[in-house]
Amino acid sequence: MSNDLNQCNFIGRLGQDPETKYTASGSAVTNISIACGWKSKDKEGTEWIRVTAFGKLAEIMAQYLNKGSQVYIQGRYKTDKYDKNGETRYSTSIIADQMQMLGGKSEVQSSQPRQPTPTPTTAPNDDDWVDSEIPF
Repeated sequence: MSNDLNQCNFIGRLGQDPETKYTASGSAVTNISIACGWKSKDKEGTEWIRVTAFGKLAEIMAQYLNKGSQVYIQGRYKTDKYDKNGETRYSTSIIADQMQMLGGKSEVQSSQPRQPTPTPTTAPNDDDWVDSEIPF
């Protein structure tokens, strides 16, 4: 078993904003779904890859990734078995070990940390306005 390898690498775009929950101990768990395109000689399509991250990586993904962000994910393949209405079903996902944000400068700027917009501490004084500055 020590010579076995369970490693997956993907580059894709997020289909929706990350979903983050916290365990009872306060550790972050973030789930994302990325679209990875593929093309063969006569077909092409998209695979949706479910990715789960834990701890600090989960916090970073929740803070910096948005729907449409392009990312590189490295992780391990995991299959869960469960019963639904008496039928055995399987669910496959990737447990992320590493994440790298990709994309151009405009995409990186749109992926800045999500922070509340600051509100002015004082209201503008009516004397500060000049009629020529009003756009209507």
